Amino acid sequence: MRLSSKGRYGVIAMHELAMAYGKGSITVKNIAENQGISDNYLEQLMGALKKAGFVKSVRGAQGGYMLAKAPEEITIGEIIVTMEGPVIFADCMLAPCEKAEGCGRRNVWSHISDKVNDVLNSITLADLVRESNG
Repeated sequence: MRLSSKGRYGVIAMHELAMAYGKGSITVKNIAENQGISDNYLEQLMGALKKAGFVKSVRGAQGGYMLAKAPEEITIGEIIVTMEGPVIFADCMLAPCEKAEGCGRRNVWSHISDKVNDVLNSITLADLVRESNG
């Protein structure tokens, strides 16, 4: 499995916002410049993160974006699912498959998906901030 730029940049933007948590908002332009990301593309991603309830926008001269929840309350798994959709390892996990009964592969894909999701959901933005500062 490989994350698309949507998933990677979503985590990057949220990490930047978590680093500034409690200090005010950050503009998309600042995040984009700090991370070498297109600000137009990042603005689109911020819309999805806002719709999911992870960020809120602030209007005005000191406007930008900030986390809508504490960094401890947002997992990397939640961000990735918001940006990418469910983390699965085979398309047959999304829809019923006529070969599902007795398919040993489906159980393997399910087990792998569960373990990856467990890891992603065990890491919070607060964990990323601690690793960055420590």
